Amino acid sequence: MASFFASDAPLTSDLVLVFEIAIGAALIVGMFLVRRGHVRAHMYLQSSMILVNIPIVLVWMIPPYLAYVLPGVPQELGQVAYWVPTLMLAAGGVAEALGVYIILVAATALLPERFRFRNYKLVMRSELALWWVVLLTGISSYYVFFAGA
Repeated sequence: MASFFASDAPLTSDLVLVFEIAIGAALIVGMFLVRRGHVRAHMYLQSSMILVNIPIVLVWMIPPYLAYVLPGVPQELGQVAYWVPTLMLAAGGVAEALGVYIILVAATALLPERFRFRNYKLVMRSELALWWVVLLTGISSYYVFFAGA
């Protein structure tokens, strides 16, 4: 089946893009949940979005990066087809790691007190902003590779 975005993308890339946009939207919904006092619903939604993203990244994002982008790094980093996905990989790795760290701090007692943060609002807002940077660079990567930029 062909792409449903009028591009040269494989259907899998379209589905991953749609799923990642849905995750970004769900994270925004989670932000509104906590603002309305639904802390438990916020926790479950945000945590599940972070955790469900891990296999997507490992199976459908990292292998194409390793195959098509990494061979041109660092010599081709001046080209958009190399620096956009590289930025997405770096920011995405930080966002995913921060998300897991937030889960460990907020939902478990696994971390010692000295590794725990107290300013939840700052950390979670930073995570949401970083997640959206990653999402926008992901959309840019899709455009560069499949829509002919």
